[in-house]
Amino acid sequence: MVPTRVIYPGETVSAEALQEMMLRQPPRGAASIARTPGDLEGKVARRTLLPGRLIPLSYVREPYLVEQGSTVTAVFTDGPLTISVLAVPLQPGAAGDFIKVRNVDSGAVFTGIVMQDGTVKVGAS
Repeated sequence: MVPTRVIYPGETVSAEALQEMMLRQPPRGAASIARTPGDLEGKVARRTLLPGRLIPLSYVREPYLVEQGSTVTAVFTDGPLTISVLAVPLQPGAAGDFIKVRNVDSGAVFTGIVMQDGTVKVGAS
């Protein structure tokens, strides 16, 4: 897969901006390049992607579900007990990322995992 136009860092990669290219010989390190539209579509460029150039998978990332400075819900669950608090992420994160968040009320900083629904799951420490 190669871009058909310049894709800038922070831009979401769309299927319209990609085309399939046939190669005579696989490049070195071929396991780390995008081979299908599914490898790239919906991801965000980390670097400038140039037209006609192969795209290493390390040049794209999953889109962030939580942004630094926004407000999220941090959830702690232990059996039937569930505690939810408002928190501010100290760094952006995609689903499955460990990030630090600050409790809005107490100012305490703790680490949690970004969930698919945009909340942050915290555990006992």
